[in-house]
Amino acid sequence: MTISLRGSLVLAALTTFTRAAGPPSSGGGGGGGAGASSPAEKAQEAAQMEEFEDENDHRAKWTLIILACCVALFMLYNLIIYSVEYIRRLTCMNNEKQMYFRFPNITFGRIKRYLTYAPLLKKSHHDGIYLFGRVYIGILPTRFQSIFLLAVIGFNIYHCVVKILWHASSATMLQQFRNRTGTMAVVNLIPLVIMGGRNNPLITLLNIPFDIFNLVHRWFGRIVVAEALAHMVAWAINEVNTTGWKSVGKALQSSHLIITGFVAVVASLVIVVQSQSALRRAFYETFLHLHIILVILLIVATYLHLNGMPAQKWLKVVIAAWAAERLFRTSLLLYRNVGAGGTKAIIEALPGDAMRVTFSIARPWSFRPGQHMYVTMPSVGLWTSHPFSVAWSEAAYSDVELPEKGSKGFTLPSSRHDIYGGKPKTQMSAVMRRRNGFTDALYRRAANAPEGRIVLNALTEGPYGGHSTLHSYGTVMMFAGGVGITHQVPFVRDLISGFSNGTCAARKIVLIWVIQSPEHLEWIRPWMTSILAMDRRREILRIQLFVTRPRSTKEIHSPSATVQMFPGRPNVDTLVGLEVEGQVGAMGVSACGTGSLSDDVRRAVLIRQGVSNIDFVDQSFSW
Repeated sequence: MTISLRGSLVLAALTTFTRAAGPPSSGGGGGGGAGASSPAEKAQEAAQMEEFEDENDHRAKWTLIILACCVALFMLYNLIIYSVEYIRRLTCMNNEKQMYFRFPNITFGRIKRYLTYAPLLKKSHHDGIYLFGRVYIGILPTRFQSIFLLAVIGFNIYHCVVKILWHASSATMLQQFRNRTGTMAVVNLIPLVIMGGRNNPLITLLNIPFDIFNLVHRWFGRIVVAEALAHMVAWAINEVNTTGWKSVGKALQSSHLIITGFVAVVASLVIVVQSQSALRRAFYETFLHLHIILVILLIVATYLHLNGMPAQKWLKVVIAAWAAERLFRTSLLLYRNVGAGGTKAIIEALPGDAMRVTFSIARPWSFRPGQHMYVTMPSVGLWTSHPFSVAWSEAAYSDVELPEKGSKGFTLPSSRHDIYGGKPKTQMSAVMRRRNGFTDALYRRAANAPEGRIVLNALTEGPYGGHSTLHSYGTVMMFAGGVGITHQVPFVRDLISGFSNGTCAARKIVLIWVIQSPEHLEWIRPWMTSILAMDRRREILRIQLFVTRPRSTKEIHSPSATVQMFPGRPNVDTLVGLEVEGQVGAMGVSACGTGSLSDDVRRAVLIRQGVSNIDFVDQSFSW
């Protein structure tokens, strides 16, 4: 921001000293002309400005057209990938060896290795970067994401400077630059708002997870702020050149146009500051509420600032998109939770500062692996909504009171329906790890309750995610770190069921879970018991548990040949290499856990491109 201000001041100074000042312009509110102009000159200036406003509108439309073309290209790519996976799944459902799909496409392997899978630098992506080794700054985008973001930044720079009369008078040049950057800032609010919403339709269309859109959302925000600053600085320089600093102060006190614009710029700057990763992580709930308030302030101030201007139509699109997303979220929240007794949550305190939470949702959905939901518990935090992976879903019946034998109306029950009565109510479960704020308060309430268990009213919003499956892979490796196991468990159940029913290509499943203590096994004990009892499970599933902080060697013991336990951290590269040697068909490797674990898995898959047909499925969720 400082660089932009200095650059603008230097530009203005060079312009002032290298050419004679032309007739100054009013500059969009607050800038007065120093010299008189003839009617013919004023008419010519008006015609030029009208022509330039048409050019600004043209640039805004091209911005949206180019972004729409990017969406179309990603949709085409996603359609091709989906078609390949679908054909592979159909071909391999009854094919035990799947030899054809084991071998890689060399060209596509290189694209994955050097572009789509590759981190920006040598290794780090999800592990993030730290200032002085302690202060978390954020994650580095992948190489492909970096290229895309650089293209967006370059595209915006080009549209901010193209066809501006740089050799005209200082006043004309600054006025044109001011109007162009202002228009670009407003039009970029459209993708900014769309990508920041939970119900972003592009997530489903492009099969791109929310956290990637969230990354791009933050960069679009920075672009908008940079353009808004350039817009304000260009106006200020023109005012100082024509009437001095006093006119700037006067405009900030009395001009409705300038006051509203200044408020919008300040709001955008505060949003950028409070959205920094370190602050966002440390004070997430405060960040979220302040973020919403500031966004509303920014939109309202910008709308008032643009009163009657051509760019106001783009802001109306922004308002419509933001309001539609909020309305949809509210409607979904009411639909899921109102009626049928509402939504209840059973919270059980578990070892390792964790909770197993079972939701009886008023109107549940058909669950798919990989889905998550946002949870609000009014008695713990009315205005807080947090995402949690759905680890398990099953039908639960409510007990009913049956007539006694010999009494009037007694009949022998002939079905499960007669015993439990009514339709089963779907229950969905999640594991929550104790952190700060909401989860800390919830854990303390559950831990202090009798039997470490409480029942609370809850609101669930979802489903989100779950757009990809692993059905087309003959070999599937799933890495999980800590509570990340909740994302992998549904995939394990789904793949075993598909193998038993002959509806998926999976022939080998390897689940690797990294935990700190054996007591963490309690988190998923009831669900894993169900999985281990599934038909034909032993033919396909192997589980490897790595305990990083065992209290003694006696805690490390392997229950069976298919469920093994080891001390220490896994050597990810070695484990992936061993599975590649005995690979069946195409191989999918997914990871959900810490940033370092995800980066290790990514690297192990990356270096084997061109050796094996192997894909990396990133299941990590980052903010």
